[in-house]
Amino acid sequence: MARTPEPFRLEGMKSVLLGILLVMAVSAKAQTEPEYRLELGGGVGAVTYLGDFNGSIFSNAQPMFSVLAKYKFDPRMAIAMNVSYGQLKGDAKKADGHTPAQWADYSFKNNLVDVGMRFEYNFWPYGTGMEYRGAQRLTPYIYLGIGFTACKADKTETALNLPIGAGVKYKMADRWNLALEWTMHFTGSDLLDGVKDPYGINSSGLFKNTDCYSQLRLSVTYDLWAKCRTCHNDRD
Repeated sequence: MARTPEPFRLEGMKSVLLGILLVMAVSAKAQTEPEYRLELGGGVGAVTYLGDFNGSIFSNAQPMFSVLAKYKFDPRMAIAMNVSYGQLKGDAKKADGHTPAQWADYSFKNNLVDVGMRFEYNFWPYGTGMEYRGAQRLTPYIYLGIGFTACKADKTETALNLPIGAGVKYKMADRWNLALEWTMHFTGSDLLDGVKDPYGINSSGLFKNTDCYSQLRLSVTYDLWAKCRTCHNDRD
């Protein structure tokens, strides 16, 4: 059997070693950026009341402004908190279906404050790809949480709410994030519009025959609090 000439064997070994070194260098470069635990920022969007005097999420939308903070456990999961301010608007003349005669001309525009906390889950690991192997700049996400609603009608009405929603986020730069999301807030109150049960329907149950509101929001956040690289390793 013919033997491979020694120079060819050495060249082959050099090629393999060069390939290994190249892969190691690329892998090291791919995780040179720090991971950040905290996001702070703000958002702007529109809020829409859903209740007895408005039957569409596209009617009577009002501006809403938010400040938010987010703690990231890893590139897929985070806990977020926000404080938002806007107004709920409704008009019986634009509501779906028949409105009782005594409320036929009723309309309102009430101030709204929403404070919420939620758990977020990204469909793909989120990041630039330079701080976490396999991270993507663009990812859809879903969330579920609990919130507190305060609405000023004749008097201030307060209630708990359940925010459920989905969105998409994009890593604009190493530490800047852009997100577009839609949230539905199911509340435990039927007085956000200032009128309790105008149809006289006796019903019971969580979030049954109560007022709700939806929010479409565009937000920008900035990453803070770099993760300690030597504390532990959760990349595996």
